[in-house]
Amino acid sequence: MNARHWFTPARVALILLAMMAFLVMTQVATAATAAAATTGQADPRLPQEIEPIGPGEPVLPTLPDPDPDPAPQPEPEPPTVPGPDPSPGPDPNPDPLPDPGAGSQICAADLNGNGDAADASEIAACLRTTAAGWQCPLQQVACVADAQGQYGCPLGPQHACAVVAGGSVPSCSPNLCADPAVTPIEEVPPIDDPGTAPDGGMDAEGNCPGRIEIFSGRAMRCRPPGLRATFASCCRDKGKIIKDGMGSQLSSIGTKIAVAKGVFNGMSAAFAAFKAGATASQAASAGANALIIGFDPTSIAISLAINFIVEFLFTGCDQQDMETAMLRSSGMCHEVGSYCTSSFLGICLQKARGHCCFNTKLGRILQEQGRPQLKSFNGVGWGAPKQPICRGFTPEEFQALDFGKMDLSEYYSDIEARAQGQIQVDMKDKIDAYLNAIGE
Repeated sequence: MNARHWFTPARVALILLAMMAFLVMTQVATAATAAAATTGQADPRLPQEIEPIGPGEPVLPTLPDPDPDPAPQPEPEPPTVPGPDPSPGPDPNPDPLPDPGAGSQICAADLNGNGDAADASEIAACLRTTAAGWQCPLQQVACVADAQGQYGCPLGPQHACAVVAGGSVPSCSPNLCADPAVTPIEEVPPIDDPGTAPDGGMDAEGNCPGRIEIFSGRAMRCRPPGLRATFASCCRDKGKIIKDGMGSQLSSIGTKIAVAKGVFNGMSAAFAAFKAGATASQAASAGANALIIGFDPTSIAISLAINFIVEFLFTGCDQQDMETAMLRSSGMCHEVGSYCTSSFLGICLQKARGHCCFNTKLGRILQEQGRPQLKSFNGVGWGAPKQPICRGFTPEEFQALDFGKMDLSEYYSDIEARAQGQIQVDMKDKIDAYLNAIGE
C-alpha cells in the first residue's frame, strides 16, 4: 500500500492521540498501583485492567464514567482589564543611545568580559579633546611622562594621549569613538518564520498530497538585556500564561502552528494599538481580546496575560520578543542559542536568543526527546541560533520513535492532578475537532 495513501490526516491524528493517551494512562496507572501497594487500597478512580492494543486500529483505554451528577461549575467571568492610564505610554521603540549632542560620538567596551557591551555602563558618550578630537571615557587612564617630558599611554603606543576639554593632564583610552550618524549601528532583523504553512488540500480519497508534519514549530527570538531592549530582559519568565492541550479549542485546529498564531495575533494587536497612541492598558485590552478569540477562556491566565502585555510594552521589547516570552514562559519553546543582533565598531551591543516554539508543551518535549533518535537530524540538530530548524516529524519519523526511551515525566507532572475523565474528554475533543476541521 502506498505510504502517502495510508497516512491520511485523520488516521495520523487518531494514531498520534491514541498513542499519547495510552502513554498517559499507563503512567497514571503505574503511579496509582504504587500508591495502592503502599496503602493496601486500590485507587477507585482507575480501571482495574487496561486492555492491550491489538494489531488492528488503535483504541483509547477504557476509563470509568465520570460522576453522573457533577456539581455545576460557574460560568467563567469575562477578563477584567485595568482602567485606562492617565497618559499615553512611552515610545514603543525608545532610543537608549547616550545623547552627546549633534555631531558627537559614542563608544562601547566589553567591561565584564562576557562577549558583549550590553550593560548600560558599557556604552558612553565620547569626550571632546583640546585637539578637536574625541576620547572614550571607558577604561580611560592618565598618560605618563618620560624623562624628556613626553607623554605616553601606559596601555600601548598605539593609543594617543590627549587632553579632554576642561582638563589639564593628558589621558588615553583603548576604545574607539565614532559618530553613529556616520557609522550606523549594524542591526539584524527579527527571525522571519511564519511556520510550516499548509501546502494544499486533500484529494478525492481523503489523502494529503502535500508534506505531513507532526509537532512542527516556529523559529522565534527574544532579547536579553541590551541596548535595543533598553537594558531590560525581553525573555523574562512571567509565569505560565497558556495552558497546555488547548489546541482542541482553537477554531484553526487544522493548522500546525495554531497556538503560536493565536499569540501572534494577540501581541500584534497590542503592539499596533500602542504604536498608534493607545495607553498601555488600552493596548493590553486589545491584545487580550485578540488573544482569546477562538480559545477556551479557562485555558488562558487572562490576568497574567494583561499584566504581561502592560509590563513588556513599557520596555524596549518588540512584538516578537513578547510572542516568544509568552510561549517560553508557558514551557512551549526550546532555546537553540544566542547571537548578536546589534553591533557598533565590531562590538556587540545587543544579543538575542533563538528558539523553536511549538503548539504545546508536549510538542516541545517530544521534539527534544525524539530528535536525538533520528538519523535525519544528525549533524543538523536544531540549526543555528539565528536560523533555528523547527520542522515537525514526518509520519515515517514519528513511527520510528521509541517512546520507551523518552523521559516524559515533565509532561506527566503537569497532568497528574487532572481527573482521568477530563483527560478522556480532552482526547475525544481533539479527535472530533480535527475530523471536523478536515471534513471527515
